[in-house]
Amino acid sequence: MKMVFAKSVLFSSILLVVLVSQQSKAEPLVPILCIFGDSVADTGNNNGLYTIIKANFPPYGRDFVTHTPTGRFCNGKIATDFTAENLGFSAYPPSYLTQAAQGKNLLIGANFASAGSGYSERTANLYRAISLTQQLGYYKEYQSKVTKMVGSERANKMFSGGIHILSAGASDYIQNYYINPYVYRQYSPDQYADLLMTSFTNFVQTLYGLGVRRIGVTSLPPMGCLPAAITLFGGGSNECVARLNKDAESFNTKLNGMAQSLQTKLTDLKLVVFDIYRPLLEMIAHPIENGFFETRKACCGTGTIETSLLCNERSVGTCSNATQYVFWDGFHPSEAANSVLAGALLTQGFPLIG
Repeated sequence: MKMVFAKSVLFSSILLVVLVSQQSKAEPLVPILCIFGDSVADTGNNNGLYTIIKANFPPYGRDFVTHTPTGRFCNGKIATDFTAENLGFSAYPPSYLTQAAQGKNLLIGANFASAGSGYSERTANLYRAISLTQQLGYYKEYQSKVTKMVGSERANKMFSGGIHILSAGASDYIQNYYINPYVYRQYSPDQYADLLMTSFTNFVQTLYGLGVRRIGVTSLPPMGCLPAAITLFGGGSNECVARLNKDAESFNTKLNGMAQSLQTKLTDLKLVVFDIYRPLLEMIAHPIENGFFETRKACCGTGTIETSLLCNERSVGTCSNATQYVFWDGFHPSEAANSVLAGALLTQGFPLIG
């Protein structure tokens, strides 16, 4: 397993060098990059929302290029930031609800993700986040703006040739299903996954109907290994919560099956499921071999549960060097871990580039 993972990272590095060398005019490998989903991908859309799920205050962003909080749930770059760089973009797609998302800035794409959102509308409503349905609504608005700037012909090529990434699902379980008696008493984990698959299918079909042809969706991570999940659901144990990881694996199996079904139905669609479960689990299971020291505790505060408002400047115990930590806060990877995950996304996402 460790050898396979090491080879994967090496291959991603070689592939990146090859791809970059092919960029004769230093242009991005794809015309636009658009991002949807939850806190793993949010770069600031929640900043202006009436929600407690925010990260626009220190120590978030302390290791970012500007050394200031942006709304990213990380000490620095998130995985999609690295993805944008790997694709050759010189700037990151602007968060759609921020001042940066206007004019020519939109010609490289946009970020519609909202922390606290998920496949389920109920999940987003619980945290006053932007639901996937509303994110798609903003995307339609985005398409109109781009079309007005560059014309229908060029715009349609941008939409069909651009990569669209979706990161969702973890909030549906950890911030809704597992803590909401109304939901977990009504549905088994398997039934709940089926409900989320319906939402995923509708999301892909809607984008397809809008001319999108290249979509990447991330799998669920090993949810039972997130520091906050161990604290909340581990029953005093210091180990990964097996039932949560089992639910994640079951969901991921369904996600892969549904993606294959959609590709069969929509023959000109390129749809890739990015497996982040195994790369993240590899970092957690073998930290030293992957350049990390701490996997159970996150960097922020006690590292056992803090996230969002609980991760702040007064959080006692916050580490000084996050590069040795797989997790930045109780739910989210550190910049160092995101860099590794982005490498996995690069190798798996090659079909979306060609």
